[in-house]
Amino acid sequence: MEPFEVHVLGCGCAIPTRHHLPSAQVVNVRGKLSLVDCGEGVQLSLRKQRLSLLKLRNAFLSHLHGDHCYGMPGLISTLGLLGRTAAFHVYAPADYEQQLKSFCDHIEFEVVFHPVDTTQFAPIYEDRSLTVWSLPLKHSVPCSGFLFKEKPLQPHIRRDMIDFFEIPLADIPAIKDGADWTAPDDRVIENARLTRPADPPRSYAYCSDTCFVPELAEQVKGCTLLYHEATYGSDRRASAAKYLHSTAAEAAQIAKMGGVGQLMIGHYSSRYPDERVLLDEARSIFPNTILADEGLTVQVGQNKGE
Repeated sequence: MEPFEVHVLGCGCAIPTRHHLPSAQVVNVRGKLSLVDCGEGVQLSLRKQRLSLLKLRNAFLSHLHGDHCYGMPGLISTLGLLGRTAAFHVYAPADYEQQLKSFCDHIEFEVVFHPVDTTQFAPIYEDRSLTVWSLPLKHSVPCSGFLFKEKPLQPHIRRDMIDFFEIPLADIPAIKDGADWTAPDDRVIENARLTRPADPPRSYAYCSDTCFVPELAEQVKGCTLLYHEATYGSDRRASAAKYLHSTAAEAAQIAKMGGVGQLMIGHYSSRYPDERVLLDEARSIFPNTILADEGLTVQVGQNKGE
């Protein structure tokens, strides 16, 4: 299968911990790289993880708290110094447009801003292989998650059958599109004999920051991998409610209600020097849960638990 990967660059919250950097991830769908949130120093994390800065096509910012967007000026400056010429697209709440313009005046490539309506569950980006949807979240400022949905793949060609019937290579694209094949003697070979079913489309939902939003479960229903913030444990449920964050148990409830394949939690409060307490809490409700950590790469679709 072509790659569908999530690279964790940072998974801490606004008060940095000894172990974690501010929020940032890279989503790789079939070789197309998207940055999701952009905490400070993100370009250094990209280099450390050997991810090409110039291959970034776009950035999706969930909200305008500093631990999710303060890395953008440095990133854009670095892209300019590297000689980028391709346009760079930024999807973020509408209020970010003026801030973005203020540090893009003297760069030599185009930065295109796309305002995101954080109240709507709606498609905001599409290309030949991917659709990205906004996910309304509930936080102290307008905030949106993002759902990356792979478009259906073509069926697999059965090489043994292609060789057996001596089918010309020029006819294979039509077979991939679902056509039967007609042999020189006018025999019709059904498509089902020449192909195997395509792999099911994969999907990844990124949800940070938010309090518990039950409606979110329906919007991420059946998602292959869900990232959901888990700033607190249930021991600090009152803090989660006050600051509009989630507990690990609440993140796990969304995963369970939505029937997702795997849950990854992150955005840890500095009050938890060992995040395994959050992992244990989430796994008590949704066993297939993992912890986000800097340097972690998750292959979407290979979702066995630890």
